[in-house]
Amino acid sequence: MTKQSISRRQFIQRAAGIAAFPSLIPISALGRPGIIPPSERITIGCIGLGGMGRGDMNAFMGSPNAQVVAVCDVKPDARAMARDMVNKHYGGEVCTEYVHFEELVARDDIDAVLIASNDHWHVLHALAAVRSGKDVYVEKPLGMSIEEVQTLRAAIRQYGRVFQFGTQQRSSQEFRRACELVRNGRIGKLKNINVGVHAGAAERSGLKTFTAAPIPAGFDYDLWLGPAPVAPFIPQRVINPHWFHISDYSLGYITGWGIHHMDIAQWGHGTELTGPIEITGTAKWPTDDALCDNPILWDVHYRYADGVTLHFTGAGPGLEGVRHGIMFEGGDGWVWVNRGGLEASPKELLLDSPGATEIRLPASTSHHQDLLDCIYSRADTISNIEVASRSDILCQLGWIAFTLNRPLRWDPDHETFPDDPEANHLLRKNYREPWHL
Repeated sequence: MTKQSISRRQFIQRAAGIAAFPSLIPISALGRPGIIPPSERITIGCIGLGGMGRGDMNAFMGSPNAQVVAVCDVKPDARAMARDMVNKHYGGEVCTEYVHFEELVARDDIDAVLIASNDHWHVLHALAAVRSGKDVYVEKPLGMSIEEVQTLRAAIRQYGRVFQFGTQQRSSQEFRRACELVRNGRIGKLKNINVGVHAGAAERSGLKTFTAAPIPAGFDYDLWLGPAPVAPFIPQRVINPHWFHISDYSLGYITGWGIHHMDIAQWGHGTELTGPIEITGTAKWPTDDALCDNPILWDVHYRYADGVTLHFTGAGPGLEGVRHGIMFEGGDGWVWVNRGGLEASPKELLLDSPGATEIRLPASTSHHQDLLDCIYSRADTISNIEVASRSDILCQLGWIAFTLNRPLRWDPDHETFPDDPEANHLLRKNYREPWHL
């Protein structure tokens, strides 16, 4: 059988049994040049259809290699909007809508699942998809606890699934260039990394009081809550930006936005498969908001075994002197990078590029296409589960540090706090019955 005559599903099933695939195979090689027949397209189901979910869904629909066939959301308006977008794009009634995610992931004709639900659902939705034999694209952040991250990582390994994390900065040229400069010693020995992000405080409502309201028709509010505690329905509770700042549903911007830049800090440092050994942190918590309880400011310091320090700050409007982005400081200069911006000292570094024998980091120009390519090759994506888990844990370590408000020691090999039961207790999060990992 020639490669072009292998069907999409046959290829995926055959490749899944290969322990090590030698190289990426362009998907165009699996169909006629310029035309991807329906039998070769990767079928995708989408769970969580808010603004981010619809954006990701559109990106997949924009690829000739993929076809969205199902959408799932507990909110009827979001579900209907996504369904209509899919049907309009493909020119027919081709999209099935679901309220319950279990029904979507149970379909044998779906290859991959996009997960862009609320943060407190990310891991449970991803686990259901992976255990049903699906590859996954999971929006950031990854988990609400380090135990969640570890559980999903173990499942990805066990079931041999392809995973892409929504840290799309890895698919942007300026971030890769910055990290290559640092990894190849252009700024001398790396000494410190400064990461600054917005803490999202300006997006809060400042609700001093709130009023319970009737649950909208067709909205499965109990399923929206899922593993989170029972709580009265309040319109602000279930819309962004409010839920993003409520600790039952999200860890806020320290993981939700911070994960982007902290992931690049790990990439540039070359510590993608490890973590720090010491963490200290402080935070400012809201006192004038009856609904939102995530920190409005934070300041966290990390130290790695090689002596490199990482300073992670989340601040309010204007960042209060904190520069948004990632600053790598070395003995001979520095590199700063943010979306659309790359600076260095000396400036001549920006004209440099890695030599033939130097470190060249994986290159991707499309985060979504990278997943599709890797589904066929069974290779690791640019934001695979191994690097994603370490970056997500890095953010969560900051949360634990400023929650306890004392110095912490961390064992990155065993992913535990040595001889610290109080800190280790925060590695996991309680679920409301009947939900569990």
